[in-house]
Amino acid sequence: MVFRRLSRWALALPVALALAGLAGCGSGSGPGAPAASASGAGAKEVTVFAAASLSGTFTELGKVFESAHPGTTVRFNFGSSATLAQQITQGAPADVFAAASPATMKTVTDASLAAPPATFVRNRLQIAVPADNPAEVDELKDLADPQVKVALCAEQVPCGAAAAKALGAAGLKVTPVTLEQDVKATLTKVELGEVDAALVYKTDVIASGGKVRGIAFPEAGQAVNDYPIAALTRAPAGELAGRFVDLVLSQQGRDVLTRAGFEAPGSP
Repeated sequence: MVFRRLSRWALALPVALALAGLAGCGSGSGPGAPAASASGAGAKEVTVFAAASLSGTFTELGKVFESAHPGTTVRFNFGSSATLAQQITQGAPADVFAAASPATMKTVTDASLAAPPATFVRNRLQIAVPADNPAEVDELKDLADPQVKVALCAEQVPCGAAAAKALGAAGLKVTPVTLEQDVKATLTKVELGEVDAALVYKTDVIASGGKVRGIAFPEAGQAVNDYPIAALTRAPAGELAGRFVDLVLSQQGRDVLTRAGFEAPGSP
């Protein structure tokens, strides 16, 4: 986890500074001096909190960013957007937040902890089934069959809220055998054969590399999630945070994301 790495760094910093002082190096900077200016100038590490469904694309963009900024490291904390938003409001050190829904971003902006967010992609649900589809699921209504074991995201996280909206649009009641805290955990239940089907994002089906099969359904169009991104107002690396957001919003960032199955903002 990012927090554990950051904690070790924080514990080691006073020792490193003391040794530097004994060696006669780093004159003019002591343990009480800031590592960077308030704007984050000179920072060499940027920490990005991002929705679990962004793990593949953002890891790729992190490598692009590091190549463009030699000596800089991008640290990621991927997970449920709702959990990440809570961590940020509780003071977790982060520079950028990319959420899987405007509602989870609002938790952070309402606390005045983020710059005005920008929507950078959209994502829609698919039914994920094992490659051999043993329950013979073909459409959304099949998930209401009590003989079909279904995994859903918990409703308080974006993929769960989207699933509830899609099922409501179809007038269906589905009783899942498990509720997971993020979309990756939900998909894993299908990959392991523990359930017959799950509602996950199209991008996660693609990222599975053939371990699962995705089934599109019309009601997904009524539950499309917009993904907002913002630099955080208390970012330790404010300048780098802005540059990372710029990369995500750039054509290069858009190309990486659309190859993974994300859709452009405003797409039908």
